[in-house]
Amino acid sequence: MLPEYGQARKAMWDAINPNTGKRRIDDAFPHEMRKRTLDQSMMIEFHNGSTFQLVGSDSFNALVGSPPVGLVFSEYALSMPSAWGYLMPILEENGGWAGFNSTPRGKNHFKRLCEFAANEPGWFFTSINADESGIFSPEQLQSILRQLQAEHGDEYGMALFMQEYYVSFEAALPGSIWGDIISKLEAAGQIQTENSLVVVPHTQGYPVFTGWDLGYDDDTTCWYYQVIGNDINIINYDEDNFKDVAFYGQMLLDKHEKLGYEYGIHWFPHDARPRTLAAGGKSILQQFHEFNEDHKGKLGSFAIAPRLDKQEQIQAARATFPHCRFDGDKCEIGVDHLKAYRREYDEENNVFSSQPVHDGASHAADGFSCVAVTWRRSKAATQEPSFAQKIMAGNVHALNFGQIKKQHFSRMRAAREDL
Repeated sequence: MLPEYGQARKAMWDAINPNTGKRRIDDAFPHEMRKRTLDQSMMIEFHNGSTFQLVGSDSFNALVGSPPVGLVFSEYALSMPSAWGYLMPILEENGGWAGFNSTPRGKNHFKRLCEFAANEPGWFFTSINADESGIFSPEQLQSILRQLQAEHGDEYGMALFMQEYYVSFEAALPGSIWGDIISKLEAAGQIQTENSLVVVPHTQGYPVFTGWDLGYDDDTTCWYYQVIGNDINIINYDEDNFKDVAFYGQMLLDKHEKLGYEYGIHWFPHDARPRTLAAGGKSILQQFHEFNEDHKGKLGSFAIAPRLDKQEQIQAARATFPHCRFDGDKCEIGVDHLKAYRREYDEENNVFSSQPVHDGASHAADGFSCVAVTWRRSKAATQEPSFAQKIMAGNVHALNFGQIKKQHFSRMRAAREDL
């Protein structure tokens, strides 16, 4: 399984081995082994009854009717993670196996799977860099680095080199749309973690708004934010898939009851009006309205965000980032997705196209674009807290003991470092 069906045909089914002059697939599986070959579906049936098939993660449904015994995901970092979500139960049921190989492409679902596999019984993980593989000499590697830096510049060339040859999940992604501005936010301390001097708090007295991207097979993503003056505090992030409205409604309700979120407006993309998530033809917007009514209006209100084309959304987000502070712990996965959001590469013209890649990162990016086009409307809908509420919001009484201790030790550590 390659990321896309067309890649499977180009890279494996039709590709020629320059050493033999034969198709690679014929080198791997000589015709004497085969009972029949189905070119259209890229399937080979062998005399012993086994089959081999090439598919893409964008066409994984081709496997649902004929349960596989084993799966190999090639370049999994670029594949649709929902493909594994669908096919994993099939392998679990029939005692099958799966393997995943890939070059890193930022901190996405592949990195999380690597971390899981490294610690989970019954799984195996290994990472091999260019030095360990022994394939390249030191002189070759230095020449490759010089070539990449000459072509792409020192910083970006080094990032590509570390990604492709040294298994770096930290490197900048080719064609990254917002990587530069997010790096500036990190440098300016606007993406804050528990090690920062100040974390991004949920501020009582200000409503919590949300910006969504909706999916079912794809991820549904939700950014939680508060508008305080001209500042946008991004205080939380959620993503999931294969879930219905009741699940996401309960997700919001749990944060209301456990974290004290008092909601303003939940902003949905334009396709929430007609789109359905398993509810007998009712739109997503209708379903959320009904869920909210059943829970006494605790979730605030729901609305459709202004509709902009993709490039307008990208530019709106770019203009919004400087106003933002992110809770780097609660929003870690979402921020990693924003870094990984990138443009398609046009191999024929050797340039990056204007269109973003549709993958796991794009759903978080679309959700943040929803924040970007709604935050000023959210600000207009925000009732300014009273002077007493502002005092309490900045008072230690608004913090728990753990937060006070954490901020104290952070300040003391910073003071020691200054000495």
